[in-house]
Amino acid sequence: MPDAPVIEVRDLRKTYRDGWLGRKRIEALRGVTFQVQRGEIFGLLGPNGAGKTTLIKVLLGIVRKTSGDASLLDRAAGDRASRRRVGYLPEGHRLPRHLTGNTALEYYGGLSGLSAGEVRRRRTELLATVGLADWGNTGVKKYSKGMLQRLGLAQAMLHDPDLLVLDEPTDGVDPVGRAEIREVLKRLKSQGKTVFLNSHLLQEIELVCDRVAILVHGELRKLGNVSELTVGSTSEADFRLEGDPASIRNALQGRTITSWKAVGERRFDIAVRISGQPELDAGIDTLRAAGISLHEVSRRRLTLEEAFMQLVKDKPEPAADLLVLEPE
Repeated sequence: MPDAPVIEVRDLRKTYRDGWLGRKRIEALRGVTFQVQRGEIFGLLGPNGAGKTTLIKVLLGIVRKTSGDASLLDRAAGDRASRRRVGYLPEGHRLPRHLTGNTALEYYGGLSGLSAGEVRRRRTELLATVGLADWGNTGVKKYSKGMLQRLGLAQAMLHDPDLLVLDEPTDGVDPVGRAEIREVLKRLKSQGKTVFLNSHLLQEIELVCDRVAILVHGELRKLGNVSELTVGSTSEADFRLEGDPASIRNALQGRTITSWKAVGERRFDIAVRISGQPELDAGIDTLRAAGISLHEVSRRRLTLEEAFMQLVKDKPEPAADLLVLEPE
């Protein structure tokens, strides 16, 4: 079904029982609901212990859900037929050190059901795509962490999957390599592939993702494109004002001034925190009523990092993904 979501999660819950500390229950996922559409680059954000890794493991059938529904490529999460159409790059993946780049792809290609001949036909192009064209015959024990990530991405793409699930794909990759990987992901999107991307690098998410979900303590706190996520409860307005400093401060009384810079005689650049357009309009009216000249006014949206920090700044709970737990 071409219009069906590639990933669909409805009221997904996962509760672990701590096998060391008795019957204590830890809720890793608390009623998570979202969809990922075909051809999307979808980002998953959250602090350590938010439930991101648990969510990925449930989708891939590595961990059983406690309740709710999860489907992958029109089939129940964990179904073998759907997993054959998934390319997966786990966080901190490891490769046998006796392999080279070429033989590593032959090994993983075999696990994906590809013949050695099929792998040999594809590996040269794939290694070039991820920036390892000259490293196919080199042992992976000589690879840097960033090079291992690139090779991991190549193995995830090897069997031409419909969906790629990438857990921290740019971890350890230098800025040039991250830019190259972003281009690879955009190329996959142009081919109709779907990418589900988990990363702690907010700038990478902001640059490449169509939509982003933010998980905090197992709950979906926010979902949307970057523009929607960065329209938070607070933002800032930048003013260039001319007038008496005391009068300006009096007119802005009760509002948070985050910066104040003199740029001329009786002229100032001032940034003020606002909650939205109505408060900005009211502030402009107050300044005008006080006889203060407004030379420039602009509203600055939150960055994705600022929006993210607003959502996660409450007190953290135990990090379920970091404990060794016994499933219910």
